[in-house]
Amino acid sequence: MERETADILETLHPDAFGWALHCCAGDTSRAEDVLQNAYFKLASGRLHHAGASSFKTWWFGVIRYTAHEEFRRLRYRESLLGRLIVHLSGEAYDPRPNPVKQIEIDERALEMRTALAQLPARQAEVLHLVFYQDLTLNEAAQVMKISLGSVRQHYERGKARLRHLLTNSSFYEI
Repeated sequence: MERETADILETLHPDAFGWALHCCAGDTSRAEDVLQNAYFKLASGRLHHAGASSFKTWWFGVIRYTAHEEFRRLRYRESLLGRLIVHLSGEAYDPRPNPVKQIEIDERALEMRTALAQLPARQAEVLHLVFYQDLTLNEAAQVMKISLGSVRQHYERGKARLRHLLTNSSFYEI
């Protein structure tokens, strides 16, 4: 990997981790794995930025695609593991996260995450890319591989729905 690319990746790392975290539904461990796999793909020469979009936009697309790959792999493994556990022990496999992790989440972040989770997936992705990652709507469209018109519509509908959810929330009525 070239030094220039490494420098760009270093400056993008916090934003890239935030995007990976979003793509992994807040699971820090999975987000770390996804980001590591994306870095590995780039370092091993399997990926090359062709220059059709900004490096950040391209890199976020790689992370999103890698997260989808990991999710499919994980779902497959969990289904096999779950069936094996049920078969061997007669007990059902419980994939819920550790409750201790849930306690550590800040109340406002939890409120926002809850509201974002109520949005359709594409609306949530567009809002995350625009607000958390500072991408333009055009760059978000390139990352998501959908048209600019679709992104605009998801963006406007997502903002309106999020506004409604947050203003009707008991947290913000205090």
